[in-house]
Amino acid sequence: MEKDMCKNDGEAWRVLEFYSGIGGMADVSAQVVEAFDINDKANDVYELNFGHRPYQGNIQNLTAAELDMYGAHAWLLSPPCQPYTRQGLQKQSSDARAFSFLKILELIPHTVKPPHMLFVENVVGFETSDTHAKMIEILANSDYLTQEFILSPLQFGVPYSRPRYFCLVAIIYFVCMHVYLERFSVKVTCIHLPWQAKRKPLSFRCQLLNNQLLRSPSPLLGNDDMTVITKHDQPDDSWDKLLESCDPVERFLEFSNSGDQVNTETGFLSTGTAAVDDFGAAEETVEVDRCVSIDHFLVPLSLIERWGSAMDSKRCCCFTKSYYQYVKGTGSLLATVQPKNKGKASSLKEQHLRYFTPREVANLHSFPGDFQFPHHLSLRQRYALLGNSLSIAVVAPLLQYLFAQAG
Repeated sequence: MEKDMCKNDGEAWRVLEFYSGIGGMADVSAQVVEAFDINDKANDVYELNFGHRPYQGNIQNLTAAELDMYGAHAWLLSPPCQPYTRQGLQKQSSDARAFSFLKILELIPHTVKPPHMLFVENVVGFETSDTHAKMIEILANSDYLTQEFILSPLQFGVPYSRPRYFCLVAIIYFVCMHVYLERFSVKVTCIHLPWQAKRKPLSFRCQLLNNQLLRSPSPLLGNDDMTVITKHDQPDDSWDKLLESCDPVERFLEFSNSGDQVNTETGFLSTGTAAVDDFGAAEETVEVDRCVSIDHFLVPLSLIERWGSAMDSKRCCCFTKSYYQYVKGTGSLLATVQPKNKGKASSLKEQHLRYFTPREVANLHSFPGDFQFPHHLSLRQRYALLGNSLSIAVVAPLLQYLFAQAG
């Protein structure tokens, strides 16, 4: 590994952001030297918010030499999730959408300047795939350690259930010091000896967590006690209980008029988990930049009558790329009117159900207040991009934890 891959004190980490989307990992304390994404709409959003347009070519054509030229300390990767979703065909590594991710990993042993760290995000289910098995094999053979997590925004105080798989990767050794053997003379001949690199072990703070899959954020909060971590290891079916300790949903809403009352018991109404062929479509009939009223986001009574049986839960659901386009299985609706009699259920029609606005979905993903979309993007396009994005509330502490290991 060459001299210029050493990071000096106070120098920002240099990162490559693969599958950058709308920039869920760009807002970190690091220098993004290049981002890569094939979606032109996502790149429009990225450029507007971060002042740089990601590379839009096919990353499968990248070479090890080209990656070396960036001199990046870390690679951040959020590859396509479709090969691993429950609704998909689950073709895993044989799905064409998985090829580029494996190609990038396979380049690591051929680089002169391999990254010190990697960060990988995907849907729950990736951890049992053959793509995951191949990833772990490549990383282990390239002298990397891993710590894996399945975490949800609910565990970080956000009233939003979006469990995702994360893999933090740190190289076991990296060049951290250089010792230069000074020039000396032997008789009349000057001999210049090259830089010699001393290698220092790089490891995670708690080595007992190496190569483990955790469902607790405790290590990110500085708690390395395995007893505490095990105690707070959250099974999937208990995450809904965390809603009670989350911030109220009102904090994430765009509309706050007195007439727009929110059901403060939970604020959410799930739309179920149906197969894609069972969806019912909603129409987009307004121009985005003229959406100044909550009325634009009300769920039509015709859809409530048709799909009301799927709206029987108060669970906070994950927003998908098909939110607003379809009704079932794509994300939560908001009950804006409370029952007149406390403790008595009201009909769905009486609750004045509405969709969350794109700004509210962005808020639940913890995007900053100044995050914005280009004017030319439609509602459906905005929802689709948000459905494919990341929860910054989860990603930020994970990256801080990863970078702290090598800081």
